[in-house]
This record gives sequence, C-alpha cells and structure tokens, in this order.
Amino acid sequence: MIVNIDPVAFYIPIPLIGWWPIHWYGITWLLAIFGILWYSKKIVTEKNPLKENDVEDFLFYGVLGAIIGGRLGYMFFYGTNQLLIDPLSIIRVWEGGLSFHGGFLGVLTSFFIFSKKLKINFFDLADHIALAFPIGLGLVRIGNFLGGELIGRPTDLPWGTIFWSDSLQLARHPSQLYQAFFEGLVLFVILNWLSKKPRPRMFISGMFLTLYGSFRIFTESFRMPDAHIGFDFLDIITRGQLLSIPMVLAGLILIFLSKKKENETVS
Repeated sequence: MIVNIDPVAFYIPIPLIGWWPIHWYGITWLLAIFGILWYSKKIVTEKNPLKENDVEDFLFYGVLGAIIGGRLGYMFFYGTNQLLIDPLSIIRVWEGGLSFHGGFLGVLTSFFIFSKKLKINFFDLADHIALAFPIGLGLVRIGNFLGGELIGRPTDLPWGTIFWSDSLQLARHPSQLYQAFFEGLVLFVILNWLSKKPRPRMFISGMFLTLYGSFRIFTESFRMPDAHIGFDFLDIITRGQLLSIPMVLAGLILIFLSKKKENETVS
C-alpha cells in the first residue's frame, strides 16, 4: 500500500503573507484538544469535585503545558546536539519536534498548578482527565500517519505501507496506526471500563501510566528510531522505550499506593 497523502490539508489566505499551509498534524492536534475537552465535560458528575467550567478553564493550562513541555522534552531528550549548536531552535516550534514524554511532564505541571488554584486534590484532577487523554493520543498519532512522520520499520506483511516521506521507498509497518490503536482506542476502553467500578484515588492515574508505558514500549518495536539518535541499547531499545520504562514503574507504584490506602481506609 502506497500512502501519498499531502501533509498539507489546505491553504488559507493571510493578508501581506500569502497562502498559509494548514497541516494534517495541526488539525489532529486541534481535534485532540476539543475531543479531550468534550469528553472531560461529559463525564463530570455531582460526586466529582470538578465542574464543567473548571474543565474549560483547565484547557488553557493543559495545552500550554503540553506544548511547552513537549518542545522542551524534544530538545532535551532528542535534540541536545541541535540545542547546543543553535540554542534559539528551542522556540521554533513551527519547525516540528514535540516529545510526548516532555509534553506529559508539562501537563503534569499544569495539573499541579490548576489543582492548587481550585484547591482540589491533584489526583482528583489527574484521574478525571486521564479518562479522556487517550482520545487526544489516538488522534495525534493519526496525524503522524497522514503527515508521513515517525515511520515504521521495514516489513513484508500484506499491510506494509510505503510513505512519501521515506527516501528508501520501502514497505514499512504503519506504526503510527498501531500506536493510535493501542495508545488511543484500547487505552480509552480499558480506563473507562475500570472507571465504572468503585476505585481508590490514584488508581486510574496509575493504570494510565502503566498501560500507556507498556503499549508505547510494545509499539516502538515496530517504529524506526530517530535517525539522528538510532538505538540506545543493544541495537533494539529506542529512546522512546527507555523514557517509557519510568512511566510503567511510576504507574505500578501509584496502583500499589492506591490499593494500600484503600485497604487502610476499609480496615
């Protein structure tokens, strides 16, 4: 299968500048933001300390944290050489380069700031937003696919895909769609199924970290490592996999602490 999709969805006219390109990646980011907002508001209940207006207000903090953290994370995790050569490249977000792990740290920071502002528990906010977060993750991965970004490793499977952006024009795993499926749909279904049952505070956040990290480690095995980095360990472990291991460990710790606290409360 040959994917020859133009990464630019369409152009809009801007006075004094000309025709400005609107990329599929940007469109999926926008859909991701509003998808998370819509679902976060939809699942607000009377028992939840969050209100619909609070979710709307959080959008600003969350998006800002994701973009700033994503850019800083990319430069420090994946682009240190570029940063040393050209320090100002850190602000040129329009050139591309956002890291999920950096963006996630940025979102956690926004969680902390916003929970202090509302005077609610950090994990009440985190547990709530975690249920909607996979919507955004899945949509952005689809954007990666449409943009021919983060291409997969060569394969001879029937669904091997040839991307316009691949200079070698090899059939490759559509790893972006694997990630959209596991990090988006599967993660969303599991977390929301678990949320239907009584659960202690921190549990959903812990499951999110554990499952996302595990899915990321798995799907990265079908994705090409970043060309300027290559493999980090034994020619099989990528930077994304290494960064996901602490997420799994942190998630397991949160699950353990949530269950322990639940048992102490019951006793």
